[in-house]
Amino acid sequence: MYSAEEFDKQKTKVMKYIVFKKRTEQEVRNKFSGSIEENILEDIIEYLKEAKYLDDGEYIDRAINNFITLKNLSLKEVKYKLLAKGLNKDDIENYFYEHKARLDEYEKQSARNIFYKKQKDMDIEEIKQYLLKKGYKFDNIKFEE
Repeated sequence: MYSAEEFDKQKTKVMKYIVFKKRTEQEVRNKFSGSIEENILEDIIEYLKEAKYLDDGEYIDRAINNFITLKNLSLKEVKYKLLAKGLNKDDIENYFYEHKARLDEYEKQSARNIFYKKQKDMDIEEIKQYLLKKGYKFDNIKFEE
């Protein structure tokens, strides 16, 4: 067992890490698994989840909104980035299912953005091949020739 002081001290360390930048549960585990006793870490993670400081569902939503605002990515690239953060595959799939129309529109717009940027240097077929390699769906990269 551990003391309340020890819990608070370790919780403060974890809080500084997640308040600085939103993190996933897996990122917290990876960061502190060697430096905080496992039973304390589990209790801290439970506390943070209950207090909504750690919320992987909200993290997925926020990360996707950032991608939509700032980047031109295929949906496959977005999934890989989320999986790399240690997020649950089912949670990601459920989010994509629930927001299918919006995400498909994002991928089409993202493909158009890349198309307009690259059309000076590449022909349409080269751009289509480039987009397919990056994971864009074939239906989302139909351009007028």
